[in-house]
Amino acid sequence: MEQYIIKGGTPLVGEVVIGGAKNAALAILAAAIMTDETVHIDNLPDVNDINVLLEAMEGIGARIKRIDRHTVEISGGSVHDFSIDYDYIKKIRASYYLLGALLGKYKHAEVALPGGCNIGSRPIDQHLKGFRALGAEVEIEHGKILADSEQLVGSHIYFDVVSVGATINVMMAASMSEGMTILENVAKEPHVVDVANFLNSMGANIRGAGTDVIKIKGVSKFHGTEYSIIPDQIEAGTFMFGAAVTKGDVTVLNVIPKHLEATIAKLVEIGCEVEEFDDAVRVVSKGKLRHTQVKTLPYPGFPTDMQPQMGVALALCEGTSTITESIFENRFKYLDELARMGAVSKIEGNSATIEGVEGFSGARVSAPDLRAGAALVLAGLAAEGITIVDDIVYIQRGYERFEEKLRELGAEIEKVSSEKEIQKFRLKVS
Repeated sequence: MEQYIIKGGTPLVGEVVIGGAKNAALAILAAAIMTDETVHIDNLPDVNDINVLLEAMEGIGARIKRIDRHTVEISGGSVHDFSIDYDYIKKIRASYYLLGALLGKYKHAEVALPGGCNIGSRPIDQHLKGFRALGAEVEIEHGKILADSEQLVGSHIYFDVVSVGATINVMMAASMSEGMTILENVAKEPHVVDVANFLNSMGANIRGAGTDVIKIKGVSKFHGTEYSIIPDQIEAGTFMFGAAVTKGDVTVLNVIPKHLEATIAKLVEIGCEVEEFDDAVRVVSKGKLRHTQVKTLPYPGFPTDMQPQMGVALALCEGTSTITESIFENRFKYLDELARMGAVSKIEGNSATIEGVEGFSGARVSAPDLRAGAALVLAGLAAEGITIVDDIVYIQRGYERFEEKLRELGAEIEKVSSEKEIQKFRLKVS
C-alpha cells in the first residue's frame, strides 16, 4: 500500500504545468468509439482513471494505440461487444459514458451500474430518463443497465436536476438520433462544452453547450478527427490552494483563466494576491488569511471538486468560516482526518462550520476520496512536522505526477510503500 510522507513548513514556489482535464478526457475517450475512423486525441492526462477506461474500451474491441503518455489513437470500427463489465465500472464511474456512446452508434448498450468515489448519492435516473425520451427501452437487470432501440428519435428533454453526467451521456446518444433534440436545465461545465466541441469535430451538429439550452440535430455517421483536451481546472485549483496554505507563490501554466473564476474569487476573498495572464494564473499568499463563506454550485459556481481544498485553507484562516455543500451529501469526511492535524470544525447536515487555527501539526491521515486526498496532502505541506497520507490510490486516480510536481515547487514529499522507506525519509529531513 503506497503512501505519501510529507515534511511540512516549506512554501510552494515556482511554476507548474497543468495537464488535460480528466473529466473531459473520460467522456471524450468514450465518444471516440462512435466513429469507425481513427480518432487522434492529445493532452490526455496519464492517470489511473484514463488507463482503466482505455482497458474497458479494448475489452469491447476498440483498437487503442498509445502514441505517448499524453496521446492516443482510437478506432471504434472493430467494436464487437456492447457490454461493459462491472470490474471496470466499479473502479471508475465514468465508464457509464460508454452507455451513451454505444446506444448512439449501435442502438444497444449494456453497462454495469456505476461505482467511483464514495462522496454521496449520484443517481443515474436523469441519464435513463433522457435515453427513454429518445425512444430507447431501458431496463436494469442483474446489476446492469440495458438500453436498446430500433431507432433513436430526437426529443425535447428537461432534466429535473442539473447533472454533468446525464447532460454528456444524453448529448452523445442524441447526436446520432433522427431529427432535433433540445436539452434544457443542462450542466454548463467546461468539460460539457469540450465534449460537445469534440463531437462536432467528428461531424455532430450540437449548438448551445455552455448555455441553459443545448440543441442537437442528429446525424447518421461520424468521421475521424484530431482533438486536444482542455486543461484541468481542478488540478490547477489544487495547486493554487497549495500556494494559499503554504504562504507560497505559484504560477499555474497551461490553463484557461475563465474556467477558474470561482476559485480565483475565493482566493482573493481570503486574502491572496491573484494575477491572471492569457494562459496562466499566479497566486501569492502573504500574511494572515481571512475567513469567508462558500457554497458549492454547478458551474459557473464554486466547484464541489474544490471544496476539500477550500476547507483546508479555511481551517487556517482567522475567524469562523462556513461551507455549504449543495452537490454531494458525503463530502466532509476529510474534516475528521483534518481534525487529527489540529483543525476545528462542526458538521450539521450539508454545512460545515470551520474555526480557524494558527497552524496544523503533522499526523497520519487517510484519503477518503480523490479530492479529499489531495486536500490532505496540502494540509501536510502546511503542517509543522511529518504527515503521512494513506490510501493515495484515490489521489492517483486524478492527479498525474502529483508528488513530482509538488517537489518541483519545493515541497518535501515522497511516495513510499514500507516502514523502512518512511524511516529513511525521516532521517533525510531531520
